[in-house]
Amino acid sequence: MSLYPPPEILETEVFAELPAKFRKEKAYSTWSSANNKGETIHSFIEGPAFDRDGNLFIVDIPWGRIFRVSPGGEFDLVAEYDGEPNGLKIHKDGRIFVADYKNGIMLVDPASGSVTPHCDRYRVEGFKGVNDLVFASNGDMYFTDQGLTGLHDPTGRVYRLKPDGTLDQLVDNGPSPNGLVLDPTERWLYVAMTRANQVWRMPLLPDGGTTKVGNFVQISGGSGPDGMAVDADGNILVCHAGGGSVWVFNPLGEPLHRIKSCRGLFPTNVAFGGPDNRSLFITESDTGTILRAELPTPGQVMYSHMD
Repeated sequence: MSLYPPPEILETEVFAELPAKFRKEKAYSTWSSANNKGETIHSFIEGPAFDRDGNLFIVDIPWGRIFRVSPGGEFDLVAEYDGEPNGLKIHKDGRIFVADYKNGIMLVDPASGSVTPHCDRYRVEGFKGVNDLVFASNGDMYFTDQGLTGLHDPTGRVYRLKPDGTLDQLVDNGPSPNGLVLDPTERWLYVAMTRANQVWRMPLLPDGGTTKVGNFVQISGGSGPDGMAVDADGNILVCHAGGGSVWVFNPLGEPLHRIKSCRGLFPTNVAFGGPDNRSLFITESDTGTILRAELPTPGQVMYSHMD
């Protein structure tokens, strides 16, 4: 018996596809040998984020690439470097930050294509493999350090990086911490724990730490939750990688909507955009496709459009 009524089903459409000239056919990478069972991989896009001009920036993990996608869906290669960019966010001052699995937190200059280190270690220890990031209104950056952790090795970490460079570790027992998002009050940090198929809720204390971390929602099937977003009402949108859906949960953890992928089973990250900021753009990593869905909440201000 279900605990809640069935969520409303919302459909998606294709907004844009990675052009053939950018697809690496029959190619291997170090990243895919560990994350794609050693099989060839044409791309693995994630990290959508809009700039002030309505351009959508995305990353391509195995090939160290960052793309800019115009409002019309045209792709432009911004950077290609020796890295594995996993998550991307645009700071309110316009700077572009990348969570790079190989190198740590990086800073991207879209004009020159340069990618430079911003934070590459905790004390003297290197990261396991950072995954995603989000900014608070005061400039604090929260990011996940996933590596190859999971139920067999629940040692993934969540960090907070202050604008002055102070780096604090909030948890170090995560089974594959992945996407993360702040609620509108910034009192709570939600973190996707992919291999546990859970989303954790972490209270943020006045001293900057956390305590009484709990399981907000439990999902089943697929690979687990990946990227997330939040709207002005505090509803949490969760990409279910391997499950072919994006789930929308209200602040009580009740499922409101299930947004179904029309291409592939690996929706990995989401960003709000469009003229009224009501359209949801989804990276479907298996097919190298960006999907779009219209949400039934006109007039809301969505928080993940630009941090």
